[in-house]
Amino acid sequence: MPWEAFATFNWSPVKKGGKTFVAYRAMSETAYHEGVHLRLSTIGVASSTDGAHFRNRKQLIVPQEEWERFGCEDPRVCKVGRDYYIFYTALSNFPFNSEGIRTAVAVSSDLVHIKERHLVTPFNSKAMSLFPEKVGGKHLAILAAHTDSPPAKIVLAPFNKLEDMWSPEYWQKWHEKIDSYTINLSRADDDQIEIGAPPIKTTRGWLLVYAHIQHYGKGDVVFGIEAALLDLRDPRKIIGRTKGPFITAEETYERYGQVPNIVFPSGALIIGKDLRVYYGASDTTGCSADVNLDGLLDSMIPGAQDKLLVRGLANPIIGASLQNPWESLATYNPAAIDLGGRVHILYRAQALDNTSTIGYASSRNGLTVDERLNDPIYVPRADFERKGVSGGNSGCEDPRLSKIGSRIYMCYTAYNGIQAPAVAVTSISERDFLARKWDWTPPVLVTPGDTDDKDACIFPEKIKGKYLILHRLDNSISADFVPDLNFAGPRLGNRMQLMAPRPGMWDSNKVGISAPPIKTDKGWLLLYHGVSQHGIYRVGVALLDKKDPTQVIARGAVPILSPHTNYEKVGQVNNVVFPCGAIVRKGVLYVYYGGADLVVGVATAPLKRILATLT
Repeated sequence: MPWEAFATFNWSPVKKGGKTFVAYRAMSETAYHEGVHLRLSTIGVASSTDGAHFRNRKQLIVPQEEWERFGCEDPRVCKVGRDYYIFYTALSNFPFNSEGIRTAVAVSSDLVHIKERHLVTPFNSKAMSLFPEKVGGKHLAILAAHTDSPPAKIVLAPFNKLEDMWSPEYWQKWHEKIDSYTINLSRADDDQIEIGAPPIKTTRGWLLVYAHIQHYGKGDVVFGIEAALLDLRDPRKIIGRTKGPFITAEETYERYGQVPNIVFPSGALIIGKDLRVYYGASDTTGCSADVNLDGLLDSMIPGAQDKLLVRGLANPIIGASLQNPWESLATYNPAAIDLGGRVHILYRAQALDNTSTIGYASSRNGLTVDERLNDPIYVPRADFERKGVSGGNSGCEDPRLSKIGSRIYMCYTAYNGIQAPAVAVTSISERDFLARKWDWTPPVLVTPGDTDDKDACIFPEKIKGKYLILHRLDNSISADFVPDLNFAGPRLGNRMQLMAPRPGMWDSNKVGISAPPIKTDKGWLLLYHGVSQHGIYRVGVALLDKKDPTQVIARGAVPILSPHTNYEKVGQVNNVVFPCGAIVRKGVLYVYYGGADLVVGVATAPLKRILATLT
């Protein structure tokens, strides 16, 4: 249809008679309107039986009044009593400026006909929504005031009766006390906060999903979707909030469009155990994303996410040994495999001259070490990992283990201090491994030459008749299929990007795998490390499709492990938790990680609990 030919985005859902209806912003192609050429925005409506696929699209709100003559944008729908209140941005002048951008409301009984409409705010405002029920005996609205004439404020407005919403006298008195109604959700002076979805009542508080724009008005602006919990009785009180965005522009349809790299929330519904967020992508399309509601709420309470993985009481379980020169500086970044009733831990050991080798320890209970060898089980053997510069880092780093058939394959980072770090692969029979007969095959480089490549593992079983290798290139997790594990052919290079850093989030700088993927009835569980722009290493989780693990089903919005203890925050590299191994025993996930590039720790959690955050 011409009225929505250019874009449809920023949609807001509401339940009605067993169906889900959405009001959305529809933008026409450039046309001649009111004496100017512009893409005119109006409000459309559509319906769905499953909350995901919408049909019966019709135009609902078109400019009629002087105060909306140049467009109606970004609706938020709230049901109060028998009526639906559709708040939207009304544009009264062109070119657009702050004086002509205000909030209006249309009232409908059936989402088909508009029975009345009003200009709400006499001042610059871009978004508004009502709470779905009275708070303290009054109707309560939340809105963004002076959005286009900073400093913008997120504010509450209580009304004795709904008609007060379009009373200029009410707003004049209210504005005199605006600071007493303000909710401060900014973390930095250059943040911009905008109203997203209408508030949702939960047992823990009012859930507010909103748009958080970092570095507003600058070149490195980042749009993100965040959430806050407001007190049920006094919504001015913030009980908790996400520590950053849980959605940023990541998918192609979010990164490219009318305005690139935008995710903008405008609605949300609770669907079973999930929160479904409806948002606009790149000011072009309407999208939705599901997030586990309890997991989201838990992440908003200070300290709650650190309870997901419980650190071992004996941590750190492995530390440097002055008695053994080869591991006298540091021991960290451990691989792990569960064989013969023991957890075998292969860790990176560093000598005072910064040469890395692989040490061995094992544990019966998975939490404390009861065996540790005095000699390394793997040392640099090839030119690409022997020290090439005196005193510089070199050797065999960060092992990861995969058992395939009767052999155990170890991927590790090989580095000689001259060439770029690269991934090497070696293997050993399970029999020799358990007999402590360290008869490793000669190492083979498998990743592209002169390319910084790390964090690799081989999938523990074939996928579609081929072997799949995960590794890190260009700060992203990549995947490559290989026909066999002899690695006699060309090095990896036909890579698929599996996961990339997410701008503005805790994993915004780079991502790499942690432990090799673990097969579950929900899919392949992948632990990965993410590095923030501030250089903090954290651990996240993702779920890969069971049949095609190159497809990411779900990705955690928040980390499951962050540097918290002294041995994770202070070391050779501060603020690092870095796993290379994980096992599952009796339904419990054991994660083995390096702390601050200095020691080895272990943390555990019920596997079902980890999967629940993703499913």
